[in-house]
Amino acid sequence: MSVLAVLAAAVLFGTTGTAQALGPDGTTPLAVGAVRVAVGGLALTALATVAGAWARRTGGVRSPRPETRPLLLMGIAGVCLFAYQPLFFLGASVNGVAVGTVIALGSSPVLAGAIEGALTRRAPGRTWMVATLIATGGVALLALGGQEGAATAPLGVAASVGAGASFAVFAVAQRRLLDGGWQPLTVMGVAGGVAAVLAAALLPFQDLAWLTRPDGAAMALWLGLGATTLAYASFTWGLRRVPAPTAATLTLAEPLTAALLGVIVLGERLAPLSIAGLAALAIGLVLLARGARRPIRPYALEA
Repeated sequence: MSVLAVLAAAVLFGTTGTAQALGPDGTTPLAVGAVRVAVGGLALTALATVAGAWARRTGGVRSPRPETRPLLLMGIAGVCLFAYQPLFFLGASVNGVAVGTVIALGSSPVLAGAIEGALTRRAPGRTWMVATLIATGGVALLALGGQEGAATAPLGVAASVGAGASFAVFAVAQRRLLDGGWQPLTVMGVAGGVAAVLAAALLPFQDLAWLTRPDGAAMALWLGLGATTLAYASFTWGLRRVPAPTAATLTLAEPLTAALLGVIVLGERLAPLSIAGLAALAIGLVLLARGARRPIRPYALEA
């Protein structure tokens, strides 16, 4: 059941780009991302509040007392969680769901590993270097290949890589909080709350007329409650019982889901170069998961 929970979460995360593509016309990446964060962030905060109250009532494991450093890390995580959304949707809207999603998700673990290595001042192992080279080559092939019959726009590539970098910083901050004894739901709840506040500040300046349409409301609810709150809850529950290398391999279902939905549901056609990039990226991510010297926290690999 735990493996299925992680796999289900990865599949849920992989539906975000397709959900936007199937949504109403007149949306913008910033508006969709802000609505998703506002809905999902508030729901995550509510879930963390309920879990915290239950832990106090039953004498369960609780997080440490809040101090300046962990609060700062939670704030950074919240800002990055918010920034990821519009960048991700912009990359997917410019270069297509399959290419945009794979670039964002494929670059994130590599960047997270590089940041972690710089902070710990430990040189990565040979396996990590080989896997990083393969994964980076896959991202480059995807960026050069684009969709069949269409050139990949640099703006979309930059947005997708920016989304990957945002999540990489978010992942490193989360890992440090979890290593410090903080409970996963507490960390996600505070970060979700910060991201929701930032998103709410943007909503008055966005054209949200599409929310009044049935397909617009359905898209907002799915992105917020399904692809954010439910996915994070399922992921956290499963990862308490699944070894990190196994979880890292299971998260490959996310970009694969996004690519398959882009091709099957949206009719996107990948050029041969992009297909080769997707295969190389998958191989690189598998090597990253299997060759890690220390257990990898799940948040470093999830988008």
